[in-house]
Amino acid sequence: MSTEYTVKPQNDIQSGSNRQQGAARRDDDLAPANDAVEYLKAYARQRPEVAALWCFGVGFILGWKLKPW
Repeated sequence: MSTEYTVKPQNDIQSGSNRQQGAARRDDDLAPANDAVEYLKAYARQRPEVAALWCFGVGFILGWKLKPW
């Protein structure tokens, strides 16, 4: 006797209002990260030489620590 089961994706199970609440909750969770990105963009526009030196320094340290040997 064979019984077939279908599995619906989680998005199909949720109603429209639950999806909107979930999206709003994710946006609230990401708000500090979005604020930090906007702040860094504004800082880089005001002081591009300092931002470039920071990027170079962080890249140098990461490259040094993550080298393959």
